[in-house]
Amino acid sequence: MAMLAVDMDPDFTGAERAAWETAHRFARDVMRPAGESLDKLPAGEVFGRDSILWDVFRKHRELGLELFDMQSDSSPHDQARLRAIIGEELGWGDSGLAISLGVAGFPTMMAQMSGNPALMERFPLGTLGCWAITEPDHGSDLINFDGALSHPGGRDAKPNCIARRDGNQFVISGQKSAWVSNGTIAEAAALFCTVDLGGGQTGGGVFVVPLNEGGVTKGKPTEKIGQRALNQGEIFFNDLKVSADSMVVGPDQYQATADRTLCLANGGMGTTFVGCARAAFELATDYAKARVQGGVAIFNHQSVKSRLFKMYRQVEAARALNQRVLRINAARETPLLELAIASKVTSTQAAFDVASEAMQVFGGAGISRDCPIEKIFRDARISMIEDGCNEVLGMVAANRF
Repeated sequence: MAMLAVDMDPDFTGAERAAWETAHRFARDVMRPAGESLDKLPAGEVFGRDSILWDVFRKHRELGLELFDMQSDSSPHDQARLRAIIGEELGWGDSGLAISLGVAGFPTMMAQMSGNPALMERFPLGTLGCWAITEPDHGSDLINFDGALSHPGGRDAKPNCIARRDGNQFVISGQKSAWVSNGTIAEAAALFCTVDLGGGQTGGGVFVVPLNEGGVTKGKPTEKIGQRALNQGEIFFNDLKVSADSMVVGPDQYQATADRTLCLANGGMGTTFVGCARAAFELATDYAKARVQGGVAIFNHQSVKSRLFKMYRQVEAARALNQRVLRINAARETPLLELAIASKVTSTQAAFDVASEAMQVFGGAGISRDCPIEKIFRDARISMIEDGCNEVLGMVAANRF
């Protein structure tokens, strides 16, 4: 088996190794078997009362993995390294569950960013949240703030979710799409939506809102080809009334906040799918050494060795880029979105390519639903669309050059 980054990096500290060991055990013993089990269930049963999904969330909270990079005495550089180490292991365990665990903290993050004690008390660490940004008529175009990527003959579709001011509160109406991660199980949302400014003027706003009160209904969970452990589904707002201080970001700061959030999300996707790619590579390598054809393990065939080295190179290149991106953006007051996008696009493409090559190594066994590489292949394919499809993200990044 190829040497892991934790064994190769001479700068690994004791704290980083402890974080890796904790995250790896959790990914190996909890996430991977849970992900394989949940993958076989209908979407509506993934979050049933007795579902193993809740054990994953509980054990993740007990381990405090989300706190490893929040030590008061650690530098932004050290925090970025820890995020990369932990995130890769969670992606190695199960990419869908890794995304679910990551996005769950978005409402708490936004509440803390507001500095409002009432919001921070209402949405504490451990709140099961979602990032509600995508809408039925708006997907990757939501990050095209200046319209530079729009077709000359095109026009913007109307927003599907609008918040309007009504005295000392906002009234939220409309819906978010079937692709909201944790959408049908979340207790709260970091809601990115259109704000009615009056007089026909609109802008963007970020709200932290509860999802377990009147004025909110949820659609059925989305059936998908992959990442089936990741709950996704629609959220409907029917004149949900929230206090004015629930808006943590107004139109004047909306684009900057959306940029920062996308940097965080894309950097996290990069980390997660480095782990996913590594999982595919390791499975293929182990299988090649165990599978005998023509009297020898297929690992001894030159074509298989060449294929495995190509996969290894892609994993290492994606990891190196992702760690560089996280370190640079952690140290900057204004993170570079083009860097985060480069990480997301590179890592997700690598995960899909490596999983495809791994399936080829497995041959006929690889297409069986009982083979773990078949699941990883499906999980990796979705990653090139979620959090902004790679083609649109690439154009957004190029416009920043």
